Amino acid sequence: MKEPRFGGQIGRTIAESTAWWPPVPSPASGTPNVVVVVFDDVGFAHFNSYGSTIATPNLNRLADGGLRFVNFHTTALCSPTRACMLTGRNHHAVGMRAISNFDTGFPNMRGAIPRSAATLAEILREQGFGTYMVGKWHLAPMHETGPAGPFHNWPLAKGFEHFYGFLQGETDQYRPELVHDQHYIDPPATPEQGYHLSEDLVDHAIRYARDHVSAAPDRPFFTYLAFGACHAPHQAPEDYMAKYRGKFDEGWDVMRARWFERQKELGVVPPDTELPERNPGVKAWDALTDNERLFAARLQEAFAAFLEHTDAHLGRYIDALAELGQLDNTIFIAMSDNGASQEGGPTGVLDEMRYYNGLRENVDAAVARLDTIGGPDSHTNYPWGWAMVGNTPLKRYKQNTHAGGVRDPFIIHWPGRIKDAGAIRRQFHHVTDIAPTLLDLLGIQSPSTVNGVEQMAVHGISMAYAFQAGAGNEPTRKRSQYFEMFGHRAMWHEGWKAVCYHEPGASYDTEAWELYHSDVDASESHDLAAQHPDKVRALIELWWAEAGSNGVLPLDDRKGGELFKTAQFRGNTARRTRFVYYPPVSRHSADVAPPTGNRSFSVMADCTLTGQNGVILARGSANGGYVLFIKDGHLVFDYNFFHTHSRVRSSRMMPTGPCIAGVRVDRAGKTGMATLVVEGVDCGSVEIPEMAVMVSSTGMDVGRSVAPVCHDYEPPGVFEGVLRSVTVEVAASRPPEVRREALVAERVTQGLQ
Repeated sequence: MKEPRFGGQIGRTIAESTAWWPPVPSPASGTPNVVVVVFDDVGFAHFNSYGSTIATPNLNRLADGGLRFVNFHTTALCSPTRACMLTGRNHHAVGMRAISNFDTGFPNMRGAIPRSAATLAEILREQGFGTYMVGKWHLAPMHETGPAGPFHNWPLAKGFEHFYGFLQGETDQYRPELVHDQHYIDPPATPEQGYHLSEDLVDHAIRYARDHVSAAPDRPFFTYLAFGACHAPHQAPEDYMAKYRGKFDEGWDVMRARWFERQKELGVVPPDTELPERNPGVKAWDALTDNERLFAARLQEAFAAFLEHTDAHLGRYIDALAELGQLDNTIFIAMSDNGASQEGGPTGVLDEMRYYNGLRENVDAAVARLDTIGGPDSHTNYPWGWAMVGNTPLKRYKQNTHAGGVRDPFIIHWPGRIKDAGAIRRQFHHVTDIAPTLLDLLGIQSPSTVNGVEQMAVHGISMAYAFQAGAGNEPTRKRSQYFEMFGHRAMWHEGWKAVCYHEPGASYDTEAWELYHSDVDASESHDLAAQHPDKVRALIELWWAEAGSNGVLPLDDRKGGELFKTAQFRGNTARRTRFVYYPPVSRHSADVAPPTGNRSFSVMADCTLTGQNGVILARGSANGGYVLFIKDGHLVFDYNFFHTHSRVRSSRMMPTGPCIAGVRVDRAGKTGMATLVVEGVDCGSVEIPEMAVMVSSTGMDVGRSVAPVCHDYEPPGVFEGVLRSVTVEVAASRPPEVRREALVAERVTQGLQ
């Protein structure tokens, strides 16, 4: 904010002068705290209070003491939903058409929230609130997430006074890429010591609350707690895994019907709601092979364990607020950012990066590693069938604009205001409504300027009317909401919804739209487009009008690898071919590490070895990547292609004095050859049968390795000696034949067939 003008008088002496102090923001006594908890990739039915048989007693506690909204909507994807939640604006309008990894060169996809759309944290901080963010950010362009920033899109620059979490869209729950405020840190413990990210995040959320209430009891706080759960990788402690062993052996058809009946009993869906047919591509459970059923059930067990484990730690946070005397005067929201994920494909995946490399899971091989699922050496995601169950009774998934992608659980708990404890609300609302609602409840006007920048219009409306006792039958005050994600489109208006499932490359002008009277057809089971063609046309015209006014255009159906190849990355490492690191250096996230996927590359260290062991450079994790290290005085390189290791050990010992040593990886098509080099002499090579297009979502360490790529060394594996520099050189371009293959493979595996 602008510095206020001095309001006193300055004379020649203190006797001739009048002192003045600028006003300090001071919220009224009794102003509530605000807590927003966001779960990741949790579908409409996944909370126990929304129908599932997964134990979530602490979410139930919030629901029983508050309100459940059963007609609440998001954007179908994580970064866009979070941008809407924090700003009250539609996601295209704030440059977040898709995930923040991309900048396509158009205003609707910059990967960062503009200054003209201030966040709740920015607004509340200026009102005297303490502002704290814990967990997943994913609202900064990924090429800005290196240890040197730039930091203007990190949480502290967006209004939060403390941040503890991760910047990417996902992270390993046992060995996360952690950031504290504006610097990378190591996890405080190891998996062997019982570390798990969900517990760590809650520890910090509790610490922030205790510090705040102890030091500033007269000021409220805003905490945004964004769990990694339940985005892949689905990881949970073994005792939680054991609780679910065998619980899903009946399969997704039985479980979906069971959850649907619970939803009707709970009143989550009207009693006359129908359960649609299975989503396209989902086989009947009985049609699967024995191994497919075994694998799929274990993957669902990991998801359920992950969710229950996270709920348990959320309970610790709720208890801490109660112990501090703050829970009753806290507006507490729990929600999900989109529907259940389709990114596990038809079979599910043991290593999710296989999906992004265009590879099908070999289920018969995967069952040999069932016992690793949920642990530190797995990176799993479940199959479409279980995602369908998580979205019961809705169609399709995350990324789609059918209800399975955009309709999500939303719980609000505030005993100080909500008197209809345990009630359900059916009013249509959208994630853009959260910020206006909170400002309304707090009595704060949305500012016209923030930090001297004129603010764009707020698109959401307040939901506060629905919090009143007896407001269950109150009609919604929202009239319209458009949806768009990767070319999938929908338009809701006054109880009717037109929706179009988009095939990549298909004509936007000729593909069919469906029509649902959503006020009476909660599961979108009855397509009325043929009966009401005029209404379909009217809703399509309204969609185009909304698209024009909210910056939706140009429509863009590119995903993942296509965007990585074609989008412009300003300042990104993709433009460089030579990288020199001067240890010790902080961890580099995947998007700022050298782009070695699908290319030839070399790693050379200028070093002096004083011991016998230590890591020179590690990229990835035990689920995939590569590492160059010293073992018993020999140079070793290990290329880990989804647990298939190509390993070479130097034929000569490392010299004791200064030397240049490293590895040269020459790629030809899908295969490669790794050659160790010590003082300019080749001293061992190994063929790599298959190399990754996208190496890993885990980043890079130099001189150490927090996440072990192989188990031939103990993390952190600090280099025993002096590393003066480590130089990575990459080929200027990727092999064109591999680029084409990757694109074709990705089309097949994006859940689009």
